[in-house]
Amino acid sequence: MAEEPAPGTSIAEATRSSRRDRVQARLDALVREHRFTIAVVFPIVGAVSLVASAEGWYPDPLSVLAYNPFFVLFGVLVMRLPLVAGVASLVDRKATLALAALTAYAYGIEYVGATTGWPYGAFEYTVPLGPMLADTIPVALPVFFFPLVLNAYLLTLLLLGDRADDTAIRLGATIAAVLATDLVLDPGATSVRFWAYECALTDACGYYDVPWSNYRGWILSATVAVVAFDQGFDRAGLKARLRDCEFMLDDLVSFVLLWGGINALYGNWIPVAIAAALGVGLLKTDRFDFAVGDSALVKAVRRAL
Repeated sequence: MAEEPAPGTSIAEATRSSRRDRVQARLDALVREHRFTIAVVFPIVGAVSLVASAEGWYPDPLSVLAYNPFFVLFGVLVMRLPLVAGVASLVDRKATLALAALTAYAYGIEYVGATTGWPYGAFEYTVPLGPMLADTIPVALPVFFFPLVLNAYLLTLLLLGDRADDTAIRLGATIAAVLATDLVLDPGATSVRFWAYECALTDACGYYDVPWSNYRGWILSATVAVVAFDQGFDRAGLKARLRDCEFMLDDLVSFVLLWGGINALYGNWIPVAIAAALGVGLLKTDRFDFAVGDSALVKAVRRAL
């Protein structure tokens, strides 16, 4: 016999809720079944592919894969699946409005940055990361930008525990975590020639071919994005989902492996150290050991932390 809708809930609303629950359950099952492939195999293959593209290692006929925008975008979308599945059930009307506003901001500030040099410093995309908007910035920009912020936010919630209830501590720590991820991302991305800063032409960049102005710009964008997520999402709901969803930070595992690996291959050791620190944070929250097995080494590292 069909279950009766809850009091005050229409049949249509109950049907939509039931359908959403079924979709969510299937998505969770898909991610759980393929966790290792998504969070470990894809970033490792991606790192090798991007370095091969940058160094011209692809032989014919595989050269079609070099910087192939759809190949790149497909890999990114797959690695985003755990995060999407983790937050999907929490995207209500308020969160949707926050995401829409943040999308508009992301396109706007990136276009201004690419065309004027403010606030990040003069740069340009040197390979297409999927379809490009006005031949200047990626259409899929939110897919690249949002997870950097949301992963930092989720990791901060886990690491801070009850201290995350203090707004100043929560927001400050998350902004710092976002900057840490970009201290890993930008050197790796410039190494594989995703984008390039003008200062690199004269060896005037301050940090692995990345100007320090980039990070001043990221303070602005990180603050806007962190506040948007903090106001748009139900923090209690996020914390509850984090407790119950073991794969919710797998996208950050992918980030550490992909960009930490690329930076290591190019000898960018400060970004490698920062990526390792993010990995330590994941280990402290028991969100990394699935990738390497519950080995004696992993147990020893966890105890030391």
